[in-house]
Amino acid sequence: MYWHEDGGWAWMAFMPLLWILLIGLVVWAVVRLTQHSSSRVTGPERDGPRGETPEDILDRRFASGEIDGDAYSAARRKLAEHRPRPR
Repeated sequence: MYWHEDGGWAWMAFMPLLWILLIGLVVWAVVRLTQHSSSRVTGPERDGPRGETPEDILDRRFASGEIDGDAYSAARRKLAEHRPRPR
């Protein structure tokens, strides 16, 4: 039978596509795993850039217009009440 001889030209044409698919799958998996692990950050880094304090977040929200002056003042007082005192 003619089509059963060593795979023929079709196998030779299919191999580069198989390698491209395999490499693409590995790259996709690595990207997904690294993005997923970085989304599991806990602590202060979870809510914003590293080193951003609650006061910084409050200032940013007030500056962007998310909260008004009264809410800003009340939140500032509340943060000051619960801020640990330096020893």
